[in-house]
Amino acid sequence: MALRIVTADERLSRAANKTTIALFGPTGVGKTTQLKRLAPSETVCIDLEAGMKSVQDWPGDSIPVRCFEDMVVLASLVGGANPAAAPEAFFSQQHYTHFAGLHPELVALLASKSIVFLDSITDLTRQAMAWAKKQPEAFSEKTGKPDVRGAYGLMAREVIGLLKHLQHAPGKTTIMVGILEKHTDEFGKVSWQPQMEGGKAGRELPGIVDQVISMSLFVREEDGTLRHDPERGTERRFVCRAGNRFGLPAKDRSGRLDETEPADLAALLRKINAPAAPIA
Repeated sequence: MALRIVTADERLSRAANKTTIALFGPTGVGKTTQLKRLAPSETVCIDLEAGMKSVQDWPGDSIPVRCFEDMVVLASLVGGANPAAAPEAFFSQQHYTHFAGLHPELVALLASKSIVFLDSITDLTRQAMAWAKKQPEAFSEKTGKPDVRGAYGLMAREVIGLLKHLQHAPGKTTIMVGILEKHTDEFGKVSWQPQMEGGKAGRELPGIVDQVISMSLFVREEDGTLRHDPERGTERRFVCRAGNRFGLPAKDRSGRLDETEPADLAALLRKINAPAAPIA
């Protein structure tokens, strides 16, 4: 593949047309319902958890996925061929050409969409772990017995590779939804972490995506300040900045978001992708 210069105009145009978001929140907070905020004509939902009941009246297209192998195929069709991949590897030109030939209807559908809503990344890691346990790397070469560490290592590598491939998908905004779970240590300190199989994929995810957003419930105090209360809160908000006062996972690579934003995914995307102000 020949090297080429990307002009400022090209770079700014691409940046305005895509972003990658990891959206985490406690179970039942309404993460999947955010799909209703997105234009059905521009959005496809990749449903890994059979969780479309809450959005059954959403008129957009969805693709159910029940195993990691199918998710790999979809990621290949979304992101296209990776010119750096070995011929026999996932996402190689050979891999993409083979499955694009088998599924021309999916290629056409995905080409017509600018937003990919992946629900959920938590279930993606579960499916990937089930797949990894069946691979040769998940068994000891000496004894032939299952090797849990080998399975977790393989799962993490393949999930990270898949997410990076989606992150590079040209012209596609990818929204990856996941569960946020509460952890209390032996000293009673509370922290919130994405629920994913293993630790490596969860640790590396913030470095892959452009935005990490936590969605949760809050109480609005009399003076207007927000108090995080996921059990009794009534106001849904997105937490968008690292080092926030609520201790929730967040990251804003765009530099355009406030510490919290209204729980409206379409409005959030408009704010992230708004044209930059001209330099005086």
